Amino acid sequence: MLALFGVLIILFSVVLGLIVLIQNPKGGGLSGSLSGLGSQLMGVKQSTDILEKGTWFFAAIVGLLCLASPAFIPKDASSSADNDELLNNAPTTAPKTTTPANTTPMPGTQPVAPANK
Repeated sequence: MLALFGVLIILFSVVLGLIVLIQNPKGGGLSGSLSGLGSQLMGVKQSTDILEKGTWFFAAIVGLLCLASPAFIPKDASSSADNDELLNNAPTTAPKTTTPANTTPMPGTQPVAPANK
């Protein structure tokens, strides 16, 4: 069910993005590109209203899907028990670091004498 919500959110987000890209920031939008045809079929004012309503509709759908999808995340006891078991069985000490046995200096460098403590 969670995968269905993810697919729907992505689908509606793409449609919302396309609707927003169709709109002209100065208000011309789709009506400007259809010019005479837009005014004959649905009117210049109507095309911008449809795009604005579509923007609000798809934004509301995406928002509602995002708010509703966490309700379908499985909360069974086995997954939390597995996580607790992994945490309880984790090692508590850091692994020891080992120094390499061969301590020959690199060519072209001076050997450093060990510091006396």
